[in-house]
Amino acid sequence: MMNNGSEINENLKRAETSIKAAKDMIEKEYYDIAASRAYYAAFYAASALLLGENIDTTKHSGVIASIHRLFVKAGKLDKEQGRNLQWLFDLRGVGDYGVSEHVSAGEAYKAIKVAQDFLAASLEIFEK
Repeated sequence: MMNNGSEINENLKRAETSIKAAKDMIEKEYYDIAASRAYYAAFYAASALLLGENIDTTKHSGVIASIHRLFVKAGKLDKEQGRNLQWLFDLRGVGDYGVSEHVSAGEAYKAIKVAQDFLAASLEIFEK
């Protein structure tokens, strides 16, 4: 089993890799998959933040709720980051499970930007 420090680093690497994958998918016009990868980038960054607080949860709802409780309400992340994480989660639902509904190109590009911003905000917390 990994210690928290190495798990945090692995989650942050996965976040960066997921952003790269999202960019690759957007170039191929796979907007649903790009949005999903963008969400996972933010999810991995959020998971890293929680591991830094010794909280290990794999349920998406648990990660999002914990980020709101421990980081947004505490002022470590701004409210927009909390809203963006929820938006990415909701968009991923469309991309992964929306049978006839699809992620638009604009939404996919926004998702990548939002995920990059969430990762950058997460990295800032670790630098403090």
